[in-house]
Amino acid sequence: MTERLQPGDVAPAFTLPDADGNEVSLADHKGRKVIVYFYPAALTPGCTKQACDFTDSLDVLATAGYDVLGISPDRPEKLATFRDKESLKVTLLADPDKEVLNAYGAFGEKKNYGRTYMGVIRSTIVVDEQGKVERALYNVRATGHVAKIIKDLGI
Repeated sequence: MTERLQPGDVAPAFTLPDADGNEVSLADHKGRKVIVYFYPAALTPGCTKQACDFTDSLDVLATAGYDVLGISPDRPEKLATFRDKESLKVTLLADPDKEVLNAYGAFGEKKNYGRTYMGVIRSTIVVDEQGKVERALYNVRATGHVAKIIKDLGI
């Protein structure tokens, strides 16, 4: 299992395709704070709730200087379907090789109903303007998570 990030760590650089196949890099957001959240799968109930919550809070977050990037192992085509079906405004990125998920410690052993397996660990990493980890939250809940982040960040 990969190491989890800690506040003060340099956020691993990445470039991934968005829902339209355009490359998006963490470096594109230098000078702004970025909330990078990792979710297991597009078009599932919990992930839909979380993505809709981020979309609903996007203006508040942007005004406070935060960009939001959602990353899952889905392919761009599925992300486009997800975005269009749910009218999402959040930038969704595809990581089918799970390289970024692993680099951020968001892929590993999970337990569910007594079964152990490898999967995406629902996580949120807040990266500051200099590209350093400000907060690293792992095993977060899909529901109510965005409101908690906004409260914790003092927005």
